[in-house]
Amino acid sequence: MSRILIKDGYVITMDGPPIEGGYVLIEDDRVAYVGRKEQKADKVISAKGCAVMPGLVNAHTHAAMTLFRGYADDMPLQQWLEEHIWPVEAHLTDNDVYTGTMLACLEMIRSGTTAFADMYFHMDHAARAVDESGIRGSLSYGMIELFDEARAETELQEGGRFVRQWNNAADGRITTMYGPHAPNTCSREFLLKVKEQAAYNNARIHIHMLETEAELNQMKEQYGMCSVNMLDEIGFLGPDVLAAHCIWLSAGDMDIMAEKNVNAIHCPVSNMKLASGIAPVPELLSRGVNVALGTDGCASNNSLDMFGEMKTAALLHKVNAMDPTAMPAGEVLKMGTSNGAKALGIPAGILRQGMAADIILVDMHTPGLTPVHEPISHLIYAARGPDVKTTIVNGQVLMEDGIVLSIDQEKVIEQASIVASRLADKAKAN
Repeated sequence: MSRILIKDGYVITMDGPPIEGGYVLIEDDRVAYVGRKEQKADKVISAKGCAVMPGLVNAHTHAAMTLFRGYADDMPLQQWLEEHIWPVEAHLTDNDVYTGTMLACLEMIRSGTTAFADMYFHMDHAARAVDESGIRGSLSYGMIELFDEARAETELQEGGRFVRQWNNAADGRITTMYGPHAPNTCSREFLLKVKEQAAYNNARIHIHMLETEAELNQMKEQYGMCSVNMLDEIGFLGPDVLAAHCIWLSAGDMDIMAEKNVNAIHCPVSNMKLASGIAPVPELLSRGVNVALGTDGCASNNSLDMFGEMKTAALLHKVNAMDPTAMPAGEVLKMGTSNGAKALGIPAGILRQGMAADIILVDMHTPGLTPVHEPISHLIYAARGPDVKTTIVNGQVLMEDGIVLSIDQEKVIEQASIVASRLADKAKAN
């Protein structure tokens, strides 16, 4: 049995009051002790001057899109998609997705994200990157049926094959979900089949929902109701559903989401950058909806830094409500940790005996985090990804004192740069 002791830190458990000068003991892949007493261990990590907390959970992204970071910025959504993103994505290969996902895993490990929910293509190779990097991933093959019966069959087969092949792989770090793209790109009949198959496989479902006003208008024209009502009518919604974005919601939509215990994934930076709108997060929270945070892909965010996402979420809703008390730091930290773990259905996001040992140390002894009047406030309003000192996933130290141990950083950066340049050149040539 491997025992790692983290000592003398400011321990933020997300399960009770913080513990100053606290200890966290890891046995193999689980948290064995959290408290004030020193424990025996094979390895001791000093957390003096650090916040010790659950790793961050990025509950919605498209990891391999790190390859398109900064590729097409500052343009309208449809032009961005149709003229730039879709054409370059058409050239993606298996190895490209592996390389882009490995770059994402590197960025997330360095910035304190220990688990993420991904929806994309060539997902066997994304899973390979998750396996090799040591991070935790809830992965889904993005199914876009486009109301085509033949395509529906092949998409569902591929989605199901991926779910069955990779669930609980990589010592349990990989879990799988079904990933129907959105209600306006997948038919009712297809979504019903997805729901049935997901229930049969005991798998969760990851879907975009009411990200844009265009989706809202299309659904009303096509079905006479919005996405939430259509999905509710066919029995699609439930606690197994991760609904990304959730911007164009009515009060009735939010009531349905609360009643059906749907997980809403808020992506403020991407939504602001693409001018998609502002999700009614305070209203969802007031109804008891579990709201987690996601960065979306790097093409529409440019970063996978969840500290930046948490700060943006807090500030956006304060100014939107013209209320500085809206979205307090503690609530936002839950969205980035325990709420995200709940959405993904993983035993993480809380430091408690028996939970997965997904833990980060944030160095508070820096110029940008001095003085420390209130650590939790600092984590939301002052901390950044590079302040993360150590990252542990499933009891394995992936980064210690700022040195990534599980990935060859320079090799990944070099390979990703070469792949990104080749893809951009191919897209321009067409």
